[in-house]
Amino acid sequence: MIQQFKDKIELYAYQTIKEGKIECGDSYYYTATDEYFVCVLADGLGSGQYAHEASAAVVSVVEQHHHEDVDTLMKYCNNILVQKRGAAVSIFKVYFETREFVYSCVGNIRFFLYASNGKLTYPLPVTGYLSGKPQVFHTQRFVYEPESKFLIYSDGFDNIHGAKTILKGYRSVAAIAEQIKNEYANSMDDATFIVGSLL
Repeated sequence: MIQQFKDKIELYAYQTIKEGKIECGDSYYYTATDEYFVCVLADGLGSGQYAHEASAAVVSVVEQHHHEDVDTLMKYCNNILVQKRGAAVSIFKVYFETREFVYSCVGNIRFFLYASNGKLTYPLPVTGYLSGKPQVFHTQRFVYEPESKFLIYSDGFDNIHGAKTILKGYRSVAAIAEQIKNEYANSMDDATFIVGSLL
């Protein structure tokens, strides 16, 4: 379903559950204020109940504290996973006035930011996962252009190739989402993607 926030961002989120499971090990959350948009995607280790418990805990803590900066949110996420399964976690925050994009990720979640001038930004994640143990974060900042698009996805969609080709041009968020759903469906793992346009 297409959602639009504050006439500044439009996005589409899609999620499927691993075949044979009743709970998804991936969880996500996003919201916007007048100042910023924030999004978190968490992929609990494995699948099923305990993976869901871990990713849902991450989403809950970001929902409660989304006003905090990205580094602080990543620390909260790590702390909440003590004695839980663990999770790959990606958080980004978009500041509308300064057109700044702040991104941090630990684990195998992929993120692409495509500018209208053709530049593709692919911040490298920190390998591993959050589990409550001491963790170094690599938070990166970018300035984005109007009409930039982004794509973030869990490893259930790891068969996606050519992100730049998917995001380029003047295609709508809905058209991009339909292409990913039709060409890269995967029932062998929990799978989530979120595609958006910064207006």
